[in-house]
Amino acid sequence: MISFEGFVLEDSGPVYLQIMRYIRQGIAAGAIGDREEVPSRRALSALLGVNPNTIQKAYHMLEEEGILQSRSGAKSYTNVNRDTIERIRREQLRSETSAWVKAMKQMGVSWEEAEALAEELWTLEGRPDRDA
Repeated sequence: MISFEGFVLEDSGPVYLQIMRYIRQGIAAGAIGDREEVPSRRALSALLGVNPNTIQKAYHMLEEEGILQSRSGAKSYTNVNRDTIERIRREQLRSETSAWVKAMKQMGVSWEEAEALAEELWTLEGRPDRDA
């Protein structure tokens, strides 16, 4: 079953989008695989302290994307294959990087400064080889 132990509600952004992002990031990172059970809407609602309709909205949207598979009265599972994982990974990377680039540009950071910062942070995260 997918664990939401590491999930932290942020002050900004709709909760249903945060839940969707958490699941997508888990899939992209390989922490969530195919046919993994997701917590019931009620259980996740109680765990996170949010309205069950919020969980329903997140799950419904993930179902529309084909990431979750649900049947009325039955458990819900992830539905991911290699192509889905790659698509989610590309989308997540593009979204996260786009937000970072936009912030850098708004602060007047040059390409060279942004590149140096990215390299510094990459190294701090324990991956000094930029081609890794």
